[in-house]
Amino acid sequence: MKKLIVLIICFPLFSLGQQTINASINHAGITRDYILYVPNSYVAGNQVPLVFNFHGYTSNATEQMWYGDFRTIADTAGFIIVHPEGTLNNSGVTHWNVGWGGSTVNDINFTSTLIDSIASEYSINLDRVYSTGMSNGGFMSYQLACELSDRIAAIASVTGSMNLGWFNSCNPNHQMPVMEIHGTLDQTVPYSASSFTESAADIMNFWGGINNCNNNPTVTNIPDINIIDGCTAEHQIWENGDNGATVEHYKIIGGEHSWPGAPFPNGVTNQDINAAEKIWEFFNKYDINGLILPTNIKNITAEKSAILIKIVDVLGRVTIPKANTLLFYIYEDGTVEQKICIK
Repeated sequence: MKKLIVLIICFPLFSLGQQTINASINHAGITRDYILYVPNSYVAGNQVPLVFNFHGYTSNATEQMWYGDFRTIADTAGFIIVHPEGTLNNSGVTHWNVGWGGSTVNDINFTSTLIDSIASEYSINLDRVYSTGMSNGGFMSYQLACELSDRIAAIASVTGSMNLGWFNSCNPNHQMPVMEIHGTLDQTVPYSASSFTESAADIMNFWGGINNCNNNPTVTNIPDINIIDGCTAEHQIWENGDNGATVEHYKIIGGEHSWPGAPFPNGVTNQDINAAEKIWEFFNKYDINGLILPTNIKNITAEKSAILIKIVDVLGRVTIPKANTLLFYIYEDGTVEQKICIK
């Protein structure tokens, strides 16, 4: 007799009771502010992911919450968002200390302390803490990938970069999935190398090397669904890294220093993609150990249930199920069956 297979279809949750909380902690003698967004679906005791969303230079937590907005995604996906506030530098503007202008604020330790503080009040899956940000917040995310890799599962940068010299000092202690979204005509943080930053291409190649990904990316043109936004998009992905890690890049051809899909564009802003949606889609594939593999997958064509243990390529690297991928199912009685993934 065949076992009954129950298919659960998940519909978006209507968000009636979200909480937007303005809070602060004391760190190194400084009161540090942040805005926490807790979706209506949150239930204490059920561990959820935590996404850091860092604002840009001179910006603030409130602006980033609206500009790089993940809230409707969190309402459906069920993760908590934290929007930290940077401190004032010597020029009196908000910043994240990524090595510019003689700042002495320890934002790396602040981030770690904030993780602990939020996890003490909410049920956080500490294997699923992610960082993203705009511009200076993108730099901050790269710095966390290098210097706080034991707590960060994956990062995404929008119009950010890495300082010259960071390649020599960056040594994460596990694979680090990385996404960069960047306009080719960005005049604030240049797409190509500058006097203080690496080029987007070199950054992608660097992280591809860190993760042992394929040397060459798969490149796909994004459909130009908005023909009046003044730019187009190209998706590059370096696959088959350690533990399933990938490196992804959305090259915004003709785009400026802006967040794709933003409701209030700043310069030439791509509207063919929504950066927040792409970033969460990327984050949601990984925890700190790498690709999140499906477990307890039921074989709907067999008489008995099966568990998919691992998907590997011919070089022994964990990979992501794709159309025509060969999968190995191990059954309860110890037998093994090969199947083709059709997606």
